[in-house]
Amino acid sequence: MVVRSVKRFAGETPIGRKRRARKMARVLAETHPDAHCELDFTNPLELAVATVLSAQTTDVRVNQVTPGLFAQYRTPADYASADRARLEETLRPTGFFRAKTDSLIKLGNALVERYDGVLPNKLDDLVSLPGIGRKTANVILGNAFGVPGITVDTHFRRLTNRFGWVQEEDPVKIEFQVADLIEKRDWTMLSHRVIFHGRRVCHSRKPACGACTLATMCPSYGTGPTEAAPAAKLLKGPRARELAVAAGVDPDLVPAAAVTAPDVP
Repeated sequence: MVVRSVKRFAGETPIGRKRRARKMARVLAETHPDAHCELDFTNPLELAVATVLSAQTTDVRVNQVTPGLFAQYRTPADYASADRARLEETLRPTGFFRAKTDSLIKLGNALVERYDGVLPNKLDDLVSLPGIGRKTANVILGNAFGVPGITVDTHFRRLTNRFGWVQEEDPVKIEFQVADLIEKRDWTMLSHRVIFHGRRVCHSRKPACGACTLATMCPSYGTGPTEAAPAAKLLKGPRARELAVAAGVDPDLVPAAAVTAPDVP
């Protein structure tokens, strides 16, 4: 089936690819109405800190640490003047805690010295800050400031290649190529929906192709099992059974253990 699907899209024109990408984006919106930023925050600074901590760990783990962290450190000045040993101990559960401590202290200093203690809301300013790259900046812009942005994480990179939207591994090139396919107003939510799909359906090693709402539009259909029963067992998350129904699969095929919030990077 992979060969037939790939052959079907082999002669696709740029306009055809854009139309297919936008149709897939609409289906993703219907499939994942619950898609959202899975890092907990109440203001832009908290989101910036959470994204720094999310490197090489899960959003679930970060969300376990940040309530206590945010209660202790409320402003950039708090991070700038933080006791390193104490901050390291707080961040230890997130992994790479020494490097993350260093990033947060430097971030606090930079915000105090260059931006009067206020997190900027422009991409060029954000990426100039310690610990904040383009991916992190787009997360902050889209979710804290309402500025559309495409977040290219490992899931987004994997899926956009599988979808045939891009043939590229460089995150910046992927960002710009997808931006040409999808309307700007949808960039932030598209990022969440693709990431949700990657965590819940289109897994790295074995995607649930036979229980995927994008099956008829995806050139990589067949990478994972295409039969309903084995595919349904691969669905993850609290809406796993609803995802099965959306794909026309018997929800009873989804094991009870799958209906839990995914805890993956």
